[in-house]
Amino acid sequence: MTNLSAAELEVMQVLWRTGEPMKIQDVCDALTDSDWKYNTVGTLLLRMAEKGAVASEKRGKAIYYSPLLDREEYKAAQTKSFVRRLYDGSARELAVSLFKSGDMTQDDIDEIRKMFNL
Repeated sequence: MTNLSAAELEVMQVLWRTGEPMKIQDVCDALTDSDWKYNTVGTLLLRMAEKGAVASEKRGKAIYYSPLLDREEYKAAQTKSFVRRLYDGSARELAVSLFKSGDMTQDDIDEIRKMFNL
């Protein structure tokens, strides 16, 4: 599976959220937490197209981009890679680390319990 840089992933998140093809300017407008310029976003989208992560379609003078990577498949692959690299493949060690870090709320713990009780 294609690996995306942090910046590329931020752009991909926008494409996934909207669920429809977007022009570069539309992506820029949706990136409200960053001050990336049009050219930067355009370069990222071109690089992502070369990687096979997005498709581009010319409509008149504009180019529209849409994701080729499925969001859930990408997250699953990246999670497996992360667990394999950082926790020697142990999902249990990841869960213990999250629990010990104090980042898990009681709601998180309750929801995980519900999942295991199905």
